[in-house]
Amino acid sequence: MNQVLTPDVRDLIHAVHYCPAVSIIMPFEPKMGLAAELLQSLKSAANKVEQELQNNYPKEIAGLVMQKLRVVIKEINFNTHKNSIAIFISPVFEKVLYLDIKVDERIIVDESFEIRDIIYNKKQQQNYLLLALSAKESRVFLGNSNCLTRIVSNTPNTYQAFVNDMPERVANFSDTQEVKQVVLNKFLRNLDNSLDIILKTYHLPLFILGTKKILGHFKQLTKNGKSVIEYMYGNYADASQEQLKELLAPHIVDWKNLRQRDIANQLEDATAKNKLAVGIRDVWHEAMIYKGRLLVVEKDYTFVAEHGSSEEIIYKALDPYSRFSYIKDAVDDVIEKVLENGGDVEFVDAGIMKDYHHIALIQYY
Repeated sequence: MNQVLTPDVRDLIHAVHYCPAVSIIMPFEPKMGLAAELLQSLKSAANKVEQELQNNYPKEIAGLVMQKLRVVIKEINFNTHKNSIAIFISPVFEKVLYLDIKVDERIIVDESFEIRDIIYNKKQQQNYLLLALSAKESRVFLGNSNCLTRIVSNTPNTYQAFVNDMPERVANFSDTQEVKQVVLNKFLRNLDNSLDIILKTYHLPLFILGTKKILGHFKQLTKNGKSVIEYMYGNYADASQEQLKELLAPHIVDWKNLRQRDIANQLEDATAKNKLAVGIRDVWHEAMIYKGRLLVVEKDYTFVAEHGSSEEIIYKALDPYSRFSYIKDAVDDVIEKVLENGGDVEFVDAGIMKDYHHIALIQYY
């Protein structure tokens, strides 16, 4: 489920690449400060942009971009209740985003917009899946930092439904324990099949709650073990959604670490299924032929490249660069391609992906 490619981000990706591209990203909290002070900060940023443009671009182009930038600043909405602002300007494009994220001020005049920073910050959403499992029923929830929402399946989610569905030859077993085991296995396998569909839809870390006995049975037969971020033992059969939410709260405090553990599980699973491209050249090739479901990349990783004999092939660029085949940052281009084709992007800290040459692409499977 692609939660990054909002209409605003899509506009940036599809914007015509036209130099110079100006990106201004800065704190912006009208509710916390005076509008006059915020306006002064924006004008100061514009002055820095103007100096950069005058030093590096023709007078006519610099004047056009500054004219567009001043109009945008004049029309800024100071009634918003956001934490930051991102302004993107080029000779043929302008866009203003009001964001809920905390940012440090950044002013960039370059060949393309700083989409990477916006995507990275917008990814910090605490979304997860929760399975509350008992010997009687299963309940699956989509959770975030605010609430739990029950995911309703059209398949049976109670143990009793499988008792009623047992064939007569099994129901007549004299060994009651054996019958119970057969029914329990059928109940859990049905749950695991439903869970498989849900996980392929949401691709989120999964918490599972239940007694040691029922979770022990589930672990023996599940094919979704790599998606489980944590098993939590206890009897929560009668717990309300609010109680479950409170129970999960301490476990998602360190969300960054939790999410990176989940990504590591996904990479391992994709490797086992031969569905992982590793290193920028292989990642580029798979992304260009629309195979990317999830791109995982160290947030500061860049790669200067040159085109090979076809669009799907790149090489590390060597000085002097050829202006006809030069790619300033192949990572940014891959990010855009994956998002544009319906995939998703996750950024991790430097060093996390050292065994994957800094970047990897999980393919659809």
